Amino acid sequence: MIKQPPLSLNGARKGEVRTQFAALCYRIRQGKVQILLVTSRRSKRWIMPKGWPIDGKTPSQTALIEAWEEAGVTGKAKEVCLGVYAYGKSHEDADDFACIAMLYPVEVKSLAKKFPEAGQRRRRWVSRKKAARLVAEPDLARLIRAFDPKPKSTSKKPEA
Repeated sequence: MIKQPPLSLNGARKGEVRTQFAALCYRIRQGKVQILLVTSRRSKRWIMPKGWPIDGKTPSQTALIEAWEEAGVTGKAKEVCLGVYAYGKSHEDADDFACIAMLYPVEVKSLAKKFPEAGQRRRRWVSRKKAARLVAEPDLARLIRAFDPKPKSTSKKPEA
């Protein structure tokens, strides 16, 4: 388990911080972990799919819904939060505000050609190392680099 480093809220007071749920969409190809990045709608920078809490849904279910809407992902979300990262969110009719995103792993089974935001975003499979370089948030980059979904081999000695 990685230790969560302190967050930078970029000067926001704690009452001004909002929470979103994000999906770390991944697959394993030829033994290597690949991360799916999507572009934001306005600035076109590389991000994780994420969104606001949805009434009646768990955080990981919300992350999976956002992965579908923003990237066309069909898959399985795990209930364990990998960590949190902070970022500044801009909104068309408001000043920028601070957000905390809780990151949930989503194992991608398939990608749809048609999905709700298909015409508004690009998506791209990259290595963990490249994904960490492409995202703007240092806390998110750290979580991506530390992510390892591959099962750990347990070397048990045979019993005599």
